[in-house]
Amino acid sequence: MRIAIGLASAMALAACGGSETGNSSTPAAPASPVAGAAAPAGTQWTEKVEKTAEGGFRMGNPDAPIKLIEYGSRTCGHCAAFANTGMEPLKAYVATGKVSFEFRDFLLNPIDLGAALLGQCAGPGPFFAIMDQMYEQQHTLLGNGPKEGDPFLQQVEAMAPAQRTAALAERFGYLAFVQQRGVPEAQARQCLGDQKAIDALVKGNEAAAKEYSIPGTPTFILNGKVLENTGTWPQVEAALKAAGA
Repeated sequence: MRIAIGLASAMALAACGGSETGNSSTPAAPASPVAGAAAPAGTQWTEKVEKTAEGGFRMGNPDAPIKLIEYGSRTCGHCAAFANTGMEPLKAYVATGKVSFEFRDFLLNPIDLGAALLGQCAGPGPFFAIMDQMYEQQHTLLGNGPKEGDPFLQQVEAMAPAQRTAALAERFGYLAFVQQRGVPEAQARQCLGDQKAIDALVKGNEAAAKEYSIPGTPTFILNGKVLENTGTWPQVEAALKAAGA
């Protein structure tokens, strides 16, 4: 991964929002409502979060008949807009047991790698809370980045990949962000240097690009099919309703 001089302004734009542009497709007629399922006694489906074999984190009934997957970048403004407007109403659908929601990190730039590693560092339990707050503070975090002419850009260019990931995460404030949410610094730095996790993210992205031809972020997959021209909560909700949610 290379760091370009224009990183500070370009990182949140590259390939971001490609699946959202336009809304030319007409929503399908609603399907017959599907059956939900009660969560285990004393729990709610929104509290059940598991890491999947594909490297994502799934919230809800693992046997839900409607499975929604998002490929999202933590530096993408369109992804932040979806999270900030759509996550709470989406949880209402997840709570019924009809819908499960899985988030899979998609890397658009070098900052995404450190942000994803740290966002997953605390494990499944607090994953979505940390993700939501990371998106809420996206503007502030990205604002910490180096501007053109900053010596940091030249310094980070000369670093080994593992050092670069850690340096970027620290400079942009992602390291401090997870520390403030209960992840000890030693654990966070261990996550940033976890080569197995890095390889899994990269391979997962390559597999997703090959299987779904990811046009940009966010990209949504509903029951195995890419939702075209869909990147906002109203568009996603229409697709869920059309599937019987």
